[in-house]
Amino acid sequence: MAKKVKDPGFGYRSNKNLKPVINKDGTSNVLHLNSKIKLSDLYVYCIDLSWGKFFLLIILNYTVLNILFGLAYVFIGIEQITHTSGSFFYDLLNGFFFSAQTLTTVGYGSISPLGLAANFIAAFEAMLGLLCFSFITGLLYGRFSKAKAALLFSDNLIISEFKEHKALMFRLMNNRKTVMIEPEIKVTLSISEKNEKGEYERSYFRITLARDKIMYLPTVWTIVHEIDDTSPLYKYSNEEIKKLDAELYILVQYHEESYSQKVYQVISYDFTTLLCNVKYVRSYDFDEEGYTVLNHDKLSEVEPLLK
Repeated sequence: MAKKVKDPGFGYRSNKNLKPVINKDGTSNVLHLNSKIKLSDLYVYCIDLSWGKFFLLIILNYTVLNILFGLAYVFIGIEQITHTSGSFFYDLLNGFFFSAQTLTTVGYGSISPLGLAANFIAAFEAMLGLLCFSFITGLLYGRFSKAKAALLFSDNLIISEFKEHKALMFRLMNNRKTVMIEPEIKVTLSISEKNEKGEYERSYFRITLARDKIMYLPTVWTIVHEIDDTSPLYKYSNEEIKKLDAELYILVQYHEESYSQKVYQVISYDFTTLLCNVKYVRSYDFDEEGYTVLNHDKLSEVEPLLK
């Protein structure tokens, strides 16, 4: 008989068609209200941004800073750094480009501060530029050095034949060429059902796996949960399992050679991705020279079971 486990951290309350708490890529799907933003969290925020958003944020801040300092030079009189053009727009452009030279400490020499006010602003801007670029350098190092898992998971769950029973399966592989050392996996099943009061409530089960730890993984690992009389899915038919309001929450940890430390990855599956009476296509083979060839495109590929 399946044994329930305590709440792993998601809560017992549920709702119809509840969205996953954890996204497929491992990010949180929780909406935070009235969260206090602290300056100390700026580093974490910038580290976790995607590369595209990170560089966009740098470009936007760089542009805005130069516009603000350009306006300051126009306000005190553009004559303190160069001759006026008689046009506000072109004077602003001259202030913008002088600001860019000062902020980056390039200083071409064609424009230079002459008045006291311009020198004060330029001195402050140069100091601010050094601080900003030091901060950006630290962020770049932090982003490159942050230990991250690079696992690929199959797009779908499947139910296939396994020994005398059937089994719930999914696959994973390393997206890097490094070998995963001592990978270990834990899988929790969450099922949302109505209780006696007619309210949706979650039940959690730590599901047993055919293997939850191996020595190393150079190719692909098929994770197998046998649906026997100890499984929480044993009482359901395949069609009933597909209709369950259920989630699989998965935690994988292994030693990553690239960073020489243990890394973690969390993902979730909902049962809308479930395919029945199929099996995974073999994703690796051997070439004529005897090398093992791993095809990443076949990770999620399935074929019907032969009757």
